[in-house]
Amino acid sequence: MSGDIRRLRIAGTGHFVPCRVLLSTDLDRELGLEEGSLERLSGVFSRHVCQAEDDQIEMAVAAANLAMQKAGMGPEDIDLVIGACGVPYQPLPTTAPLVMDRLGIAAGRAAAFDVNASCLSFLAAVDLAADRIAMGRAQVAIVFSADIASRALPWHDQPDVAALFGDGAAAIVLAAASEGDSSIRASLMRSYPSAYDACGIGAGGTRFDFHRQPDEFAAHASFRMDGKALFRVTHRHFPRFVDELLTAAGWTADDVDLVVPHQASPLALEHMIRQTGMAANRVVNITTRFGNQIAASIPTALDIAWADGRISKGSKLLMLGTSAGVSFGGMAIEV
Repeated sequence: MSGDIRRLRIAGTGHFVPCRVLLSTDLDRELGLEEGSLERLSGVFSRHVCQAEDDQIEMAVAAANLAMQKAGMGPEDIDLVIGACGVPYQPLPTTAPLVMDRLGIAAGRAAAFDVNASCLSFLAAVDLAADRIAMGRAQVAIVFSADIASRALPWHDQPDVAALFGDGAAAIVLAAASEGDSSIRASLMRSYPSAYDACGIGAGGTRFDFHRQPDEFAAHASFRMDGKALFRVTHRHFPRFVDELLTAAGWTADDVDLVVPHQASPLALEHMIRQTGMAANRVVNITTRFGNQIAASIPTALDIAWADGRISKGSKLLMLGTSAGVSFGGMAIEV
């Protein structure tokens, strides 16, 4: 938890989604299901999905360029680039240096590295960027999240789970503050590892050796989720987590103007609204149209809320989410 108020300037935000929109009814036909089945099970009506030629780096760069345009800044202004993807471009090297290069930021001009906290990667990266800016170790940071969820989904085993997800990218430009700029009132993360295996992709790291264990590697190359296990952890601990975050910010639930949550699923958002007592009209809910974009969910929802005029000077925002692991994360920001 952060006990000290950190001032910074949210200079610009941006998001990008692939052109292709896939309806749940399209998927019903592809899978031979009764029309309306997947939307009924998942709550998701549509999602944007990448074509075979689409690229995670290109999505990240597109979102970052939009954020820099809104900020009125160019590559020469950025001295920190943090990648905050739920699933990276590759295990090694990290994703951020490649995005830095594609953005045209000169070699040696900025530090570039990744932060991974699954679906909470964006919040973790913003928290870290704010710290570095507050300490004078950076002046202008860009944080990006880009995820292609559609390439590792369990369509045959868990179509209701697979139907939850969509692809996309989003970014934010943060700068050193002047008088009257935004402030992070509190940030908090709590982890409950008892449900570590309830959600994830097992292959791709060191857990399974591709050469010695090709069958195990292949079997764990797709996403798997035990929704009931995740629900039990969230139901038991999340309300207390939100109370702790609000207390740290010096707010009550009534003080919050807008909740910008991770778009886990329509049902998850409904449950979060009931648990926290937040009014539904104060919660950004884009999940029926975009699905769960993993780490890109929160910054995409943030950018859309800004574009829709739901955020103005003085607004009190609560960014909230859950992630595989299992972790809860939140940040209270006064813009």
